[in-house]
Amino acid sequence: MKTITSLFSEERNQLQTDIDNTTNIEEIVKLVQNRLDNLERIYIEKLNLAQVRLASFFLDTLRQSIATLAAANYSQIAPTEQKQITNPGTKLFASRLILKLLKALIYIGILGSLFSLTKTTPGAWMAILLTSVLLGVEVVLQLDFNNQQNSMSQELLKLPQPMLRVDSKVFLDHLGDALNTIDLAVARVEEWNKHEGDLAIEELPELLNFLQRLMGASKLDKPQMAHELAKLLPQILMSQGINAQIYRPNDPHSDRGYFDFEPSIDPDTKDHVTLTPALLKGDRLIRRGRVIEPAYSSSRE
Repeated sequence: MKTITSLFSEERNQLQTDIDNTTNIEEIVKLVQNRLDNLERIYIEKLNLAQVRLASFFLDTLRQSIATLAAANYSQIAPTEQKQITNPGTKLFASRLILKLLKALIYIGILGSLFSLTKTTPGAWMAILLTSVLLGVEVVLQLDFNNQQNSMSQELLKLPQPMLRVDSKVFLDHLGDALNTIDLAVARVEEWNKHEGDLAIEELPELLNFLQRLMGASKLDKPQMAHELAKLLPQILMSQGINAQIYRPNDPHSDRGYFDFEPSIDPDTKDHVTLTPALLKGDRLIRRGRVIEPAYSSSRE
């Protein structure tokens, strides 16, 4: 019997390729869940009822856990946050404008003073020339700075939007670990069933106690005591999780497949007689029962 881990390993490469080619998280969740459905259908074909129930429970839990990936997403900035970001820029622009006006007034004052000195001091023209050069350099630097800021703003606007991606290798590694846990749990159930089938009679104290008392009643030749002890049998079987089922032809819960039928040698017999009940543990048949049925019953026809 193949384990679900080995079945997953056969499809892992294709699944990893499909995940890498998918950018939408919801589509990835649906993709993985569909693959788990296919794996489950193949895996449970060779399991008994108890193993099927256990594996299905674990796989349902795993599917629900994977579905939580769909909650991951990027959210947009709220309008209030945008207002908080733009307000400081407005204040900074106003401060820079005032500073530029003050600089312009200072330069005009300096140039005015220097021009007034040209009548008495010929060297003042050199100071005017240097001041003009300094003013021109500052204007050029300011224009270059503004151009850089504009280009940076445009680059920020052109940046690609963030995209949420799934690391397929890490994700599938964790998925493989979870499936391996399911294999271990199912294997433990199989080992426990084998262990129960290999139990020696000395490991069943309730049954030994019953047989001991029954043998004592037989030695004492007390059939009434043996009959009363026989009434304890269903209780002993129930303590081991075993249910004894009597065949009832009109009971929909009484499965005919649990019994072997023999026709009655008495043609006048109209009732079914259960010679030995069927023994079941949960939904699993342990021992088939034996029933004597009428020779010409409607069920045989």
